[in-house]
Amino acid sequence: MQFGQLKRRDFITLLGGAVAAWPIAARGQRRGVVPRLGALLYSTPQADPQMRLVQGGLRELGYAEGQNLIIFYRYAEGQPDRLPTLAAALVAEKPDLLLALGGDVAPYAVKATSTIPIVFLSSADPIRLGLAASLARPGGNATGVTLLLDDTASKRLEFLKEAVPQVRHVAFLWNPDHPDNELREAERAAKSLDVRLQLVEMRGAGDLDGAFRTITDAGCDAFYVVSSRQTVLSTSRIVDFATRYRLPLAGGWGAWAHAGGLLSYGPNINDMMRQVVAYVDKILKGAKPADLPIQQPIKFEFVINAKVAKAIGVDVPPTILSRADEVIE
Repeated sequence: MQFGQLKRRDFITLLGGAVAAWPIAARGQRRGVVPRLGALLYSTPQADPQMRLVQGGLRELGYAEGQNLIIFYRYAEGQPDRLPTLAAALVAEKPDLLLALGGDVAPYAVKATSTIPIVFLSSADPIRLGLAASLARPGGNATGVTLLLDDTASKRLEFLKEAVPQVRHVAFLWNPDHPDNELREAERAAKSLDVRLQLVEMRGAGDLDGAFRTITDAGCDAFYVVSSRQTVLSTSRIVDFATRYRLPLAGGWGAWAHAGGLLSYGPNINDMMRQVVAYVDKILKGAKPADLPIQQPIKFEFVINAKVAKAIGVDVPPTILSRADEVIE
């Protein structure tokens, strides 16, 4: 039987061993009542790395799943058409709080309830997604964390140009359905850097072969990947293509450089997930989502993969190597 089919009273623990119980001194909770968290996921509890970070963060705060916190899951197993039904099923369970991981997941939670508090994580713009009225004053029953910050797009392109000064024609792989300002900011930076962007659309894995043909036919000499659910799910294929055609690749956060891209610049994911967990904790203790501003990244990491640079024939200047937070040898 799948986790999503288990009855709540039978669902005691998931993905982990026993953890010592810790009493929650929670404002707004009745003594002896165990808080209940409903998690809406795109993939599965086992496969979602962000959910694992949430679970670990909750343990660090003293929550023991199945003892002083009940978590029940609904997950789409990579089939987004299931999300509306799954969101409705979670709401029917009447949890104390909903957790929605992903800008492609959170809107379904928000549409499913206007009363149950929601904490979300989104790499897209939460205002354009309709999740909140503003970053500073969400105004409704949802708040959370966005990985989006406009300045990172221009900075990422600047790092790519500094690392490979001869770059002139950059393939810009993006998902037009992903609400962000990355294209606008990258185009602005490209003008000052004397770089031309080749816009290449990718709405799903089925678009990749055509995207790769567009890039090779256009004669692009570098690769910029906008991080979204679909590009991240296809990381290995994208990186393999860039390596095969010796294209220096710039990605959104450290995972791209560690996966085989030349460099990455973006928010520290672990830090952002700690903020998600902090909001879960605050709301379970009585805080209202409308009073909690949506958090944006404040800590960024610049990673260069020197091993990849050597493999694709790029001689990264020492001046930019010295500025990296991490150099993968």
